Amino acid sequence: MTEKLEEVKSNLQDETKTITTRKDAEQLKIKYLGRKGIVNDLMKLIPALPTEKRAAFGQRVNFLKIEIADIIDELITKVSAEVIPKIKTELFDITLPGKRPFIGKKHPITQTIDDIKEVFARLGFDVVYGPEVELEYYNFEALNIPTDHPSRTDFDTFYIRDDVLLRSQTSTVQIRIMEKQKPPIRIIAPGRVYRPDTVDARHSFMFHQVEGLFVDEGVSFADLKGVLNQFIKTYFGQNIRMRLRPSFFPFTEPSAEVDISCSICGGRGCSVCSYSGWVEILGAGMVDPNVFKAVHYDEEKYTGFAFGMGVERITMLKYGICDIRLFYENDIRFLSQF
Repeated sequence: MTEKLEEVKSNLQDETKTITTRKDAEQLKIKYLGRKGIVNDLMKLIPALPTEKRAAFGQRVNFLKIEIADIIDELITKVSAEVIPKIKTELFDITLPGKRPFIGKKHPITQTIDDIKEVFARLGFDVVYGPEVELEYYNFEALNIPTDHPSRTDFDTFYIRDDVLLRSQTSTVQIRIMEKQKPPIRIIAPGRVYRPDTVDARHSFMFHQVEGLFVDEGVSFADLKGVLNQFIKTYFGQNIRMRLRPSFFPFTEPSAEVDISCSICGGRGCSVCSYSGWVEILGAGMVDPNVFKAVHYDEEKYTGFAFGMGVERITMLKYGICDIRLFYENDIRFLSQF
């Protein structure tokens, strides 16, 4: 495998010698660093390697990626500087109004998180945060996720070392808060999460979640339904309908998936809702007693509910966006619409 990496670097160096225009340099960058580029193909080889060799090979590929990026960026700078500047001979009328400077705006993901925080603030929820680099205990064990659960494999979680990982859910924050604070607890926890998904129109290896938690004496499923219904009506509009479908999550029991009537087609059926008229927006349920045991709460005295929603999905439904990749391409034409 080391020879293959050296071969890629050698080929790049040969190709840079023939590049004379910025356009060709940009194409070379796409060839090596694009979503379907050579470096990405190397990353796809990792799952086929023996377990003990994956980390080392992955690290070498990342180093190569950085080195390639530096080489190509330097090349782009070089060929751009060699372009002969045009001699400005035209005259300007200084009495004409000047160009209005572009005023930046919040990214749509940031705006959605702010809107969600505002709605739940009205309902008495505090906003809390937690680390993105997390211990396996908080990401799995304390959340009642067994050791043989599929989400704990290398194919579903980014491990840094045996017991340290990039969190795959913001549910980790609820454990950290419950360890430090006794009920009543009413919080939401927005933040980035990471999963090794293949990037497509609906999936990304990095995305945002908002976790919600309410723990106190006498908290019921009716309270959960009421809070979510209030959020949905406030955020999406009074005409949006909500339904709950039975589901399963290791850290809640009973659990439900929450759907809303499609805001794109008004519930009539379209490609976004797979012509069903409904779109899933979050998962929720009553906190499992085993989770309370992990944080030393009296499960006989306290009950609570938790919910988690994907911010990208909420944003896509709110604004009628069909491809999650648009959020991260930094195209000012797209971002300036919000």
